Amino acid sequence: MILRSAMLAAAALTATACERRPQAVAVEDAWLRLPPVPGRPAAAYFTVTGPDGVRVTGASSPAAARIELHHSRIEGGVMRMGPLDPAGATLRSGRLEFAPGGRHGMVFGLDRSVTAGGSIPLTVTFE
Repeated sequence: MILRSAMLAAAALTATACERRPQAVAVEDAWLRLPPVPGRPAAAYFTVTGPDGVRVTGASSPAAARIELHHSRIEGGVMRMGPLDPAGATLRSGRLEFAPGGRHGMVFGLDRSVTAGGSIPLTVTFE
């Protein structure tokens, strides 16, 4: 069984689109799947809402050595994972989901003090 564990703290951010005044960009429903084997990467999931064209460029947390944005897909009947193409990280229809089986943050070097039911801060960056 896979544990849905530490809720990631996410704050509403402000980004500018092609308009004069900034529109709100929000990170919602953030959660972290702890690795089944300690020391392996965790996976971060969240939903970004805001104006079309905003691009998610990265994520970070003081509780992790680094977070890489990845995308999973099935090719020839095999699940493959790799870095997220910048075009795949752009909001369309005001929403971009990072969810199991698709876009996600690979969390490397997660602090060993993070346990199920806890929380960690998460910063999502935009362009």
